[in-house]
Amino acid sequence: MPVIDCRGLACPQPVVTTKQALDQLQEGELMVIVNNASSCNNVERFARSQGCSVDIKEAGEDFYVHIQKAIRRDEEKATQTDQKAKKVVVYINSQLLGDGDEALGSFLMKAFLKTLLDLETQPSRLILVNSGVQLASEDSKVLETLQLLSKKGVEIVSCGTCIDFYELKGKVRVGSISNMYDIIQSMLEADRVIRP
Repeated sequence: MPVIDCRGLACPQPVVTTKQALDQLQEGELMVIVNNASSCNNVERFARSQGCSVDIKEAGEDFYVHIQKAIRRDEEKATQTDQKAKKVVVYINSQLLGDGDEALGSFLMKAFLKTLLDLETQPSRLILVNSGVQLASEDSKVLETLQLLSKKGVEIVSCGTCIDFYELKGKVRVGSISNMYDIIQSMLEADRVIRP
């Protein structure tokens, strides 16, 4: 039985690591070790959402999450294939995720984009407007993640007016510069628009 040690990993890494391990496992057992209740709950919730059974044992500060994976039925696989074919657009209008503390907002945006990169299903397009365009510039802390998303086929577009406003002309290092018409058109044509 594979054992995945996620102790000390920040959210959402224990769930991402568990997902990667489950993807490689056709059926059978997996043990995930975490050292806080929040990570334990997140891993358990994710595993159950994938149709797995879960048993948890606590030892000291550690949680041992025993996951049993069974082969999924053909209908579920067909549903997953249908979902992958949908056109999903992610609309980001700030360099921070959420309102409140700036340091937390920056950390959450980094975690959001990293998780997006690790997911099996990728969006077709990532739209950056307002201060969100700063994420694609040369000094961005998430530039490498955006470049990897681009290599995976995610089209990244930044609002040209926003680039001019933040004086980033010539400093955008990933994706292309677009206009409001193109941005609105792609949102109207999308099956789903996600705004974190």
